[in-house]
Amino acid sequence: MKKQLLILIVPVLFLVMACDDEVFLNKEPKNILLNEQVWSDEGLVLSVMADLYGRFPDYQTIENWVEFTNFDEAFASAFGDYGRHHNQDWNYFDWGYWDYGYIREINLFIEKAEEADQLTEAARERFLAEARFLRAAVYFEHVKRMGGVPIVLEPLTYDYSGDPTYLQQARAKEHEVYDFVISELDEIKNILPDDASIKSRATKGAALAMQMRAALYAGSIAKYGATTPEVSLSGDEVGIPSSMATGYYQKVMSAFNEMSGYSLYDRTPDRSDNFSNIFLDKNNNPEVIFVEDFKLQSGKVHGFTISNQPRYQSEEQEGGRINPSLNLVQSFERLDNTFGKLSTRTADDSDFIYYDEPTDLFANRDPRLSGTVILPGTTFKDTDVEIWAGYYLGDDTYITGNQFGAKGSIPGIDEDVQVVGYSGPIDNLEFSAQTGFYIRKFLDPTPGSGQRGVQSEVWWVRYRYSEVLLNAAEASFELGNTADAANYMNQVRTRAGLTTPLTAADINFDRIVHERKVELAFEGHQLWDMKRWRLAHIVWNGTSDELTENPGVATEPSTRPFGLWPYKVHDPDGPNDGKWVFKEVLPSQVTNPDRFRLGNYYSRIGDDLLNKNPKLVKNPNQ
Repeated sequence: MKKQLLILIVPVLFLVMACDDEVFLNKEPKNILLNEQVWSDEGLVLSVMADLYGRFPDYQTIENWVEFTNFDEAFASAFGDYGRHHNQDWNYFDWGYWDYGYIREINLFIEKAEEADQLTEAARERFLAEARFLRAAVYFEHVKRMGGVPIVLEPLTYDYSGDPTYLQQARAKEHEVYDFVISELDEIKNILPDDASIKSRATKGAALAMQMRAALYAGSIAKYGATTPEVSLSGDEVGIPSSMATGYYQKVMSAFNEMSGYSLYDRTPDRSDNFSNIFLDKNNNPEVIFVEDFKLQSGKVHGFTISNQPRYQSEEQEGGRINPSLNLVQSFERLDNTFGKLSTRTADDSDFIYYDEPTDLFANRDPRLSGTVILPGTTFKDTDVEIWAGYYLGDDTYITGNQFGAKGSIPGIDEDVQVVGYSGPIDNLEFSAQTGFYIRKFLDPTPGSGQRGVQSEVWWVRYRYSEVLLNAAEASFELGNTADAANYMNQVRTRAGLTTPLTAADINFDRIVHERKVELAFEGHQLWDMKRWRLAHIVWNGTSDELTENPGVATEPSTRPFGLWPYKVHDPDGPNDGKWVFKEVLPSQVTNPDRFRLGNYYSRIGDDLLNKNPKLVKNPNQ
């Protein structure tokens, strides 16, 4: 064997020795691109930039949709996710973010772009501005999760000396990180294209929208952080002085006054359909400012519709994972601008209220409700969603089934009949509408979008003009300009289909909180809003077991996702036969109320990071 091996090796050695060493060693590789090749070609630089955009640090998205079921907005109707409703406390690591690898790559990109003398000046300046936009976004994501973090603006390199201390940086103050984000966006906004038709790359509009959001967050923390003095550090790494609040709110308005080229989407007469279409219509959509786009042609698609389509219409044997909660559904106010729980029982609680159709219960409510949530009695892809829990026989007697569309026996009918909808609700059956509702927002009605071989190209909207108006309304309210706040809020509400304008006297903190809750549901705002207003520990208080009684009050506890099940009335000899009643339920998998601790306001910095960098200080209450 050894002899055979030697015979094979010797010819190879002769071949290598016969090569021209210099030609061989200097041969250009065919499978990688060198720096000088990349930075001399605008198209190649754009591909690098596209990779950086692709790592944008979203938390809740249509790709990471299960995170929407962490709070009281929704129940997770999937066996593998039931645990989200079992734990009373969130982990101190939850929502944490510490990605200096990403920051380093952005800093390297900026360094290379500054030296790229073979690009046109216009292309080079745009790339630089885009990289700084992304870096600002990453620091914004860091500060809203972690508080103050080290601000690193150059690619640090270890010299292998055995002493890494020169790389270690202390945490900046929380307001210094916000100030950096705001100032960066100030410096680049006029370099970026002022073009509202650009949606998936940074523009002046996107920079201003991000600046408004960041300044609003900072202003809120400065003002409402005073209510939780325990959530602060002596060096201001966590906590913003209350004296800075006004300046941040003024910065919100300054950025708003520069915003141009965008307007509210208003193309469909039906107000609910119009609201739903904001997230589906890619045809020069005037409301959308900045997105992550998906296109079937390029192979970039997502499975949101596969995972969340109504079970009855599913194009795969799954769907229905996000079940919006009754907590959220009842938050949508009446058309007369009043709040209240859905009317399911008589005033003395002696009997159900009987409805001719399931949709009658939701009549005269904010049209955004049915633009956000698929309700019982409605359709998807022109087919009834089949959400009904069974038959009500009176005297607290119900007949139902434990499988989709199950059949059973009811009195007075000889043959078995269907006794539950093909979408449920059925308690503890995954993919069924266990709360009585499915999500509509982002759901793609395009044929094939619910199939694994096709999937959906609905985009993820990170910034849109409606939020811009609500940010301006909130900042105006905090600055004492309630008439302006009412004007901005009324624009959003009028487009939604609410017909009675709010007056300056109607604007208060509860109204600000409510409007964001219903307009921006499932768009990734709930957690951060609750944190910056210092409401999270009050609303998710870990002790309240009941459904919120006053949905228009910002401080009302809401700790568990409730449901509402519709039943058909079977009473052949009575006046209510064939009508509908609704029963308030709590999914059996919801075992503990949510408790948000003071230590959850800022995510924990891991021991590994603290050990590597002794200059870092821990976050409070951890």
